[in-house]
Amino acid sequence: MKRLLAVALFSLLVLIGGGCTASLDTQSPTALTSPTAVPRLLAPLLPATFLVLGELHDVDGHQQLHKHVIHHLAHNQQLHALVLEMADRGHSTMGLPAHATETQVQQALRWNTSGWPWERYGPVVMAAVGQSVPVFGGNLPRSDMRSAMLNAALDANVQAQHLEPLQALMQESHCGLLPASQLLPMARIQIGRDVAMAQTLLDTRPPKAQQVTLLITGNQHARKDYGVPWHLQRLGVHTREVKVVHMQTPTAQQAAMAADALWTSPPAPEKDHCAELRQRMTPKGNAAN
Repeated sequence: MKRLLAVALFSLLVLIGGGCTASLDTQSPTALTSPTAVPRLLAPLLPATFLVLGELHDVDGHQQLHKHVIHHLAHNQQLHALVLEMADRGHSTMGLPAHATETQVQQALRWNTSGWPWERYGPVVMAAVGQSVPVFGGNLPRSDMRSAMLNAALDANVQAQHLEPLQALMQESHCGLLPASQLLPMARIQIGRDVAMAQTLLDTRPPKAQQVTLLITGNQHARKDYGVPWHLQRLGVHTREVKVVHMQTPTAQQAAMAADALWTSPPAPEKDHCAELRQRMTPKGNAAN
């Protein structure tokens, strides 16, 4: 878990300097990432106004499956819009043609390649653009993150009992390297990001009953108890309008974090993200010899 949380929060450092599981996929991980699996996976989740796909950011199979989901929904004229954690709120591909180049799309979304490798997410984004589906950045803008750290009003946007787990998540995702004084400010950034994504989903609510707006984000943001789905509910969206998927791997099983479905894909090669984070957070003058 620590490895997978670290990769999600590693990109955040670059930027700033509860229910049960309704269904559990039992197919083999390899079969799950096939395009032919998508209709079966989506059938129990649709219709929905908002579909939240939580992923593990460093697992290629998850982004591959996102692309298949986009193709399937767009082909069936069910996909109204795509919202991404990987781009900032306020930027979109609206106005770009279906034949827009990758460079044009990156410029429109103000894509941050250091935080979110384009080679990983580009095929997902271009799958939507190529089907004339608008793509919207949903994340809290970089310029707002420092102010969010000081904004105590954000604390009231989650239930009081979840503030402590959020702070524990910040410590775990930073491999135990954060001082205690930074835990609540970092939790506020997490809350601010979830609020920004929820508001972007509301802004892109489908006008037709059989269409859906899709959000791609990390599993922790996709939690029903205090993530984006919670904020949608807090902002007036009925729970039946929101369906949530958490994606995982056989070697990185997670507890069911209030999702409607768990999808399992092949694992990613092991990588010590805590070592990377430790190196980034340790001042060069204090580095071990």
